[in-house]
Amino acid sequence: MLELKNVSVSGLNDDIEIVNDVNLTLEDKKIYVVTGPNGGGKTSLAKAIMGIYPISNGYISLDGEDITKLTITGRAQKGIGYAFQAPPRFKGLHVRDLLTIASGNNDEDKAYSLLADVGLCAQDYIDRELNASFSGGELKRVEIATILARELKVALFDEPEAGIDLWSFQRLTETFKTLNEVSNTTIVIISHQERILRLADEVILICGGKITDVTGPDKILGEIDYFTEPGRYCSNCFVRK
Repeated sequence: MLELKNVSVSGLNDDIEIVNDVNLTLEDKKIYVVTGPNGGGKTSLAKAIMGIYPISNGYISLDGEDITKLTITGRAQKGIGYAFQAPPRFKGLHVRDLLTIASGNNDEDKAYSLLADVGLCAQDYIDRELNASFSGGELKRVEIATILARELKVALFDEPEAGIDLWSFQRLTETFKTLNEVSNTTIVIISHQERILRLADEVILICGGKITDVTGPDKILGEIDYFTEPGRYCSNCFVRK
């Protein structure tokens, strides 16, 4: 279980908090989808959990252990992983190498399976170097494969659908379902996509750096007035397309 108590994250100007006094409990074996307007604090909150952004107030605990002061590496060792919206490139490193590092073993069958799970033909990609020849969508899928390889306690995905074609996106949603079924991993996905929202056990709505609600996907997708009710949220909180 991951728990956040009174967590705040300051921007470049310490007087402005991009995440403000967040209290949240994330249970094992559940899928949480974080949604809300651009600039509302979704990614900042996820990066605070990973340790990429330091928190200015509050604390974070994992399975009852205070991890607030742990570095990114320390949190990764505890079983937290993060898939970036725009993954880094690793010149000189091959896909096979990255999956081996992530999984801790050189199981080729496992590597092939992981690549298939994210919509990549293993024979075409397993020995490719992670250089400029990779598109953003291809890099995204490889990075997600490394997250799946690690059998994490908490897996954070920042808009995993970005740059991915429709077929691969469908395969990815199936992979999230399978991961949820076969592991105790807490899955946290930042997304506005309806298919992703429908996977959620709970949807976390963030607006203006604050959690304005935690509810079910049916409420989010079925009642647009829920988000536009005067005085409840700002008018940018949720937009259905």
